[in-house]
Amino acid sequence: MNLVITGANRGIGLELTRQSLTRGDTVHAGVREPAQARELTALAETSGGRLRVQALEVTRDESVRAFAAALTGPVDLLINNAGRRTRTDDLEDLSLEDALQMLQVNALGALRVTRALLPRLREARGAKIASLSSGLGSLSDNTSGGGYGYRMSKAALNMATRSLAADLRGEGLLAVAISPGWVQTDMGGASAPTQVSESATGLLAVLDRLTLGDSGGFFDFKGQRIDW
Repeated sequence: MNLVITGANRGIGLELTRQSLTRGDTVHAGVREPAQARELTALAETSGGRLRVQALEVTRDESVRAFAAALTGPVDLLINNAGRRTRTDDLEDLSLEDALQMLQVNALGALRVTRALLPRLREARGAKIASLSSGLGSLSDNTSGGGYGYRMSKAALNMATRSLAADLRGEGLLAVAISPGWVQTDMGGASAPTQVSESATGLLAVLDRLTLGDSGGFFDFKGQRIDW
């Protein structure tokens, strides 16, 4: 299977890449600064050509176009993993500039990449588009408030996913939002209950078994549906 994974230089993106290679997939890994992605580069050197590391800044049209132009052949699975969260994200401390940046990366970035890769996704039979969301983007689950920019960006990503699912269903393309859980990454912190390897294993297992009937859904890494 041919995968594209954005934000693949660390955390969940790096582990998704590692596990995909282990099971025999070919991965096109998008990172902002390939020269600094040392772990990813080390994986590439031992991948037998199955890992290709390319520059990708999801907020810049020209970077996304160049990334898409460098791809050859069909893409079976696109994982929109690149994400950003600003810690000072509550009402009184919220920076609107940071909120806009989160929207650019988390929602518009995923949509920008998906649109650019549509020709490659259409070449595959039953391609899947998975955008990593969060329970914090659930409207019905928000009873604690706060997290304005991040919550809004993930809610926007969820809406984009629903539209993609509706627009592409007739072509046999699947689009879902999927939450990796609260994970022990730089973003999630050391106190998070889920290890990176557990989350990545779960995500790949869920994505493997999803069918077109699941398109437009919002799932966690264990395959359970999340309320919008």
